[in-house]
Amino acid sequence: MTTDTRRVDAYEKVTGKAHYAADRVPVDVAYAMFAVARIGKGRITRIDTSAAEEVPGVRLAVTRFGPGELIEGTFVMGGGHGFQSLQPLLGDQVAYRGQPIALIVADTPVAATEAADLVVAEYEPEPFAVGLDADGATSVLQEEAIPLPFLADVKVGDADAVFAESPVRVEGTFEHAPQHQVPMELISSIVEWRGDTVIVHEGTQNASALRNGLARQLGIDVANVEVVSPYVGGGFGQKNSLQPHLGPLAVVARRLGRPVKLVIPRPQTFHAASFRPASRHTVKLGADESGKLLAAVHEVDQQTSRHDLFPCMATEITSRLYGVPAFRGRQRLVRTDVQTPGFMRAPFESPAAFAFESAIDELACATGQDPVALRLANDTVTDPVTGLPFSTRYLGECLRRGAERFGWAARDPEPGSMVADDGSSIGWGVAAGAYPGNVAPAVAHLTATADGAVTVAVDGHEMGQGIRSAIALLVARDLGIPVTDVVVRVGDTNVAPQHLTAGSWGTATALPAVHTGLIELRKHLNAASSGDVDVAEAVAATGKQAVEVEVNSLGVGQGPEMLDHAKAGLVSIAGPVFPEFSTFSWIAHFVEVRIEPTTRRIRVPRVVSVADCGRVASPVTAAAQVRGGVVWGIGAALREESVVDARFGGFLNTTLEGYPVPVNADVHRIDVDFIDVPDLLFNAVGVKGLGEVSMVGVAAAIANAVHHATGRRPRRLPIRLEHVL
Repeated sequence: MTTDTRRVDAYEKVTGKAHYAADRVPVDVAYAMFAVARIGKGRITRIDTSAAEEVPGVRLAVTRFGPGELIEGTFVMGGGHGFQSLQPLLGDQVAYRGQPIALIVADTPVAATEAADLVVAEYEPEPFAVGLDADGATSVLQEEAIPLPFLADVKVGDADAVFAESPVRVEGTFEHAPQHQVPMELISSIVEWRGDTVIVHEGTQNASALRNGLARQLGIDVANVEVVSPYVGGGFGQKNSLQPHLGPLAVVARRLGRPVKLVIPRPQTFHAASFRPASRHTVKLGADESGKLLAAVHEVDQQTSRHDLFPCMATEITSRLYGVPAFRGRQRLVRTDVQTPGFMRAPFESPAAFAFESAIDELACATGQDPVALRLANDTVTDPVTGLPFSTRYLGECLRRGAERFGWAARDPEPGSMVADDGSSIGWGVAAGAYPGNVAPAVAHLTATADGAVTVAVDGHEMGQGIRSAIALLVARDLGIPVTDVVVRVGDTNVAPQHLTAGSWGTATALPAVHTGLIELRKHLNAASSGDVDVAEAVAATGKQAVEVEVNSLGVGQGPEMLDHAKAGLVSIAGPVFPEFSTFSWIAHFVEVRIEPTTRRIRVPRVVSVADCGRVASPVTAAAQVRGGVVWGIGAALREESVVDARFGGFLNTTLEGYPVPVNADVHRIDVDFIDVPDLLFNAVGVKGLGEVSMVGVAAAIANAVHHATGRRPRRLPIRLEHVL
């Protein structure tokens, strides 16, 4: 039979039948809102909620929770559950502007918002630093401050000595502004108690962290916490762990004996959750006269908070993009007075590729080589860091196929030589990208029923990336049943642990578990190991109304203890280095820019992107993932910057009016293609990550195209009009 490969939940989404967290309105629900700090750092000396409490409908105004009600949080990157360790409303210290200082609960959202605005606080301010170069910012070497092997600096050979002796040398420093995720769905939760059980409806990428972290903060059994998140209206890293609002909501819901709902307003989200930190990259490349790389150095300074060290992993991909025999990476963390930064789509990889691939383009110019040819000449099938083979690597094919589809052969290499009929400067740029292949333990529960349907409950979260479609298509193709007969349940801690879905390991984690479940289901249905199955007939033959199986899946080299780790809500990934190979996804982006002759407005009329993500599990959603990543790359290159406020702390442009993201007028033709060769060393399904690699290299390709159009090398993102005047 022909399998329908369209998005399986499209109808629910376009008709409004897909329910997100804030869509629910429980009976007798109360509404919460935070009042937030208006200084960059310091101590609260007095707080007055009397005016807030006089607003009609206000039920509670809480400025501090007792230690018996709520305990401090834990940092997800320190083996905990939260995006940061700091839990507001437990003391009088203000660590950053926008930190919650009071929680108002009222009968209506209007009353809660009005009351929160009436909270008055007096402070004892302290000096603060919000930028990499601000007075008071302090630095630590990552490998010394966080002595974990996977966070150590990458060192292969004596890169500095080889660079110094190289016939051709290029060196540059590149800056990347802080950015915020701003997904369409705001941060929102509904919390209610049913007896001793607390039930949370929240759009999250990590229901297990919410469940286990909330239980810890409340001091209750994890069995008494349920988290439901069937749909997430965009996460991109913002919703990948327990956030500081949830514990307070659970406490006030228990106090009031009513469900409590919070939808954090857009301006507050810029301080209520993580963000992509500011970073600075110095890249040095040494090569021979033909452009063959001999050495590379990549040094990074990345912003973090005072209370947590958010690690940097920028050199994980730059050390492996090409066959560089000598490489040195150095990653330094700069403590500033902000909330803890975190993961935002291609968190380190996109800024790292902007810097490194810009330097590669500069090397091509210095050696007179075509940028595509230079990259192909430095291709490798062996991981230069570990010496292991890559499980699969079709970066060269991505470059060749992309060049052909783009028409790269017609490019005049001289900067500023290509001009459109309207006088616009035309630039063509290329860049490569990579993203590590990781995998996590998973639990899959499959149920076949007498009506011929198959229900799959598995670890994973649907954030718009199409994991439901990938799972449904795998089951439909395997059993030879219609996609409409497959029901997928994800994001619900009642059916599976719900390990963090992030880092492009969601599909590579869920599909192998479902694949193993299908093998077991066939056995229980007494069906052949392959071929179509009449599910209804097979179930009837067992004499039961339903046949159920449950399986566990582990990544290569993982022991069973990692499943217990995952069930505890802790990050439990393996990769990208496995015992016998290394795994990465690869991509090549080709970009055309046009720069208007008078205003110098930069447009991106067309992009060609070719990805190697192993087997393409869901063609429609995979192509959408790449287009979305390209759009994000356009935003990173030309639009997005979270502007820090050196006077009062925090971020200034905390609305979509002030934080410009690409709109329809910015996005034109995006041509997507896939190598579509399964990576069967990585897993039995052959899938690798796609969502994040799709963004890696886009900003670099745009910057390289701008250089080709103007002769000017962009060294800071976003690229502004004044940079090309």
